[in-house]
Amino acid sequence: MEPVKVSIVEDIPELREGLVNLLEKDNRFEALSSHNDAESAIEAIISLQPDIVVMDINLPGMNGIDCIKNIKQECPGTQFIMFTIYEDDEHLFDALEAGASGYILKKSPQQKILDAIEELHNGGAPMSTSIARKVINRFNQPKARDTLNITEREKEILTLLSKGLLYKEIGDQLHITTGTVKQHLHKIYEKLHVQNRTEAINKFTGNR
Repeated sequence: MEPVKVSIVEDIPELREGLVNLLEKDNRFEALSSHNDAESAIEAIISLQPDIVVMDINLPGMNGIDCIKNIKQECPGTQFIMFTIYEDDEHLFDALEAGASGYILKKSPQQKILDAIEELHNGGAPMSTSIARKVINRFNQPKARDTLNITEREKEILTLLSKGLLYKEIGDQLHITTGTVKQHLHKIYEKLHVQNRTEAINKFTGNR
């Protein structure tokens, strides 16, 4: 069976070389290339088309998340796993949104790192335990709009309002008068304890 071809983007030499050595000792993998910054990695990775890219987030110059954004479309067969010290929600969800399919912490045991790379190649989405918990918690959170005490019609009006429609356009779309739209909005403002449409939209979409 062909070994999994892996490229590494990591700016700390000891960690980068350590990963290369780790991969070379395991016949499941081939250390295809290693890079100390995103800028040099982009062209090489697009050219090499590795199976897996192990990507640090905090790199000199362009960060690892932006690096994925620059590579992703050019490497349709390549999967990305973040290799990082960051455990916060912002880095995690930015990385997943950019196209990472795995997220493992640098403090993980060596065998765990190798197993995560193999799992990713086999169609899994490997994550350190604490990271997986954050993902589950995010999806278990009720959306702000579901916790608000507003009717379906009021939700429709707020949705159209958030798209930038004028009162008359909202009325035309919902087949009600402009006056009725205003009455609904007055009730919405009272229920949401807001003063204007911007505050209402923000509260409705959860950007409080």
